[in-house]
Amino acid sequence: MPDLNHDGDSAAAVSSLRSAVMLLGRRLKHQRVDESLSPTEMSVLGTLARCGSATPGELARKEHVQPPSMTRIVALLEAKGLVRLEPHPDDRRQKRVSQTERAEAMLAESRIKRNAWLAHLAEGLDEDEWETLRAAAPVLEKLAHL
Repeated sequence: MPDLNHDGDSAAAVSSLRSAVMLLGRRLKHQRVDESLSPTEMSVLGTLARCGSATPGELARKEHVQPPSMTRIVALLEAKGLVRLEPHPDDRRQKRVSQTERAEAMLAESRIKRNAWLAHLAEGLDEDEWETLRAAAPVLEKLAHL
């Protein structure tokens, strides 16, 4: 593996990748079904959908926010009927957060909207570019979870 910080071509590629991922991420965030939810609230719902129920502390770690912030986010989502708090099976001092059916439906609708938007963008690629992007998708997925 080349030294990505000091090799000029690699550093430029890393910079270009960072810029493109950030821009695409920002544009995707605007393709929301429910404009009343913040991107952070949507992210928490997505984490619950992927990982299942979790304590507020576990969610805070996964979302890279401080526990008091996550407590506020969970309270907002609960007030909107998108999550419910349940007793922790092993520790009475803690609660488990899980998404509601309403949240599941909203996330499904949001995924459909975002996928359609991204598919529309991809229609502007030529066949070679599309094949390159398809081949890169698993690598980007891996990178996102390192």
